[in-house]
Amino acid sequence: MLVSAEKMLQEAFKGGYAVGQFNINNLEWTKAILLTSEEEKSPVILGVSEGAAKYMGGYNTVVGMVKGMIKDLDITVDVSIHLDHGSFEGAKKAIEAGFTSVMFDGSKYDIDENIEKTKEIVELAHSKGISVEAEVGSISGEEDGVEGIGELASPDECKRIADLGIDFLAAGIGNIHGRYPENWKGLDFEVLEEIKNKTKNMPLVLHGGTGIPEDMIKKSISLGVSKINVNTECQLVFQEATRKYFEEKKDLQGKGYDPRKILAPGFDAIKEKVREKNPYFWIKWKR
Repeated sequence: MLVSAEKMLQEAFKGGYAVGQFNINNLEWTKAILLTSEEEKSPVILGVSEGAAKYMGGYNTVVGMVKGMIKDLDITVDVSIHLDHGSFEGAKKAIEAGFTSVMFDGSKYDIDENIEKTKEIVELAHSKGISVEAEVGSISGEEDGVEGIGELASPDECKRIADLGIDFLAAGIGNIHGRYPENWKGLDFEVLEEIKNKTKNMPLVLHGGTGIPEDMIKKSISLGVSKINVNTECQLVFQEATRKYFEEKKDLQGKGYDPRKILAPGFDAIKEKVREKNPYFWIKWKR
């Protein structure tokens, strides 16, 4: 069932667990994530960056594909199509196309402009029953052309954004997009706890979920994180499985050149990664 992310994240916040957001990049990724979520009976958020939406043909194409798969694959769990790190104009286009959730990432602006633009997106999205994620304190690293310098979020600024009526909040706490370097200092739980206290019952979002140690994930959930984003891990296992297919020269065997056969190992690898991660968030680490 295609739904707003607001309800599933409120339930996660109250229940002491987190819902996984898994980014999609094509039909195979979308199908793998949806099927595995159905098998695990776990709600899921399909993250779509602006770059990925463009690659797949546009926002309308993404919505049509997901709706078609939910129907044809008999997906019964709650599913949300969520714009990830959306620009101001991108968020508007995603709302118009039928996304059920959008993130407006105004962290590159000063806080007053971030608030002004976020407020407009909230009013537009909520008028259509669409949930909104905002960001304070950019996330370190680079994801699909969106770069963050990695500063820690100001709890007071988080409160100002939360007071706009957003549905969930991404706040920089030392997390990084992509692989974590060896000299990474870890998550700043003092800042996270202060943000939790300032924003009251606001579900929080942990971007850069790839590579964060289990104890830190568990601690984050205990401090109000209700949505955890995973993208890089899926990219890594997909490319590893695809590379192995060619290294073993399976493309030269029979009809191994068929793109459905070429993409199958990566498809299976993503299914296993989603199966591995979902219990982390949804069941295993329930606080």
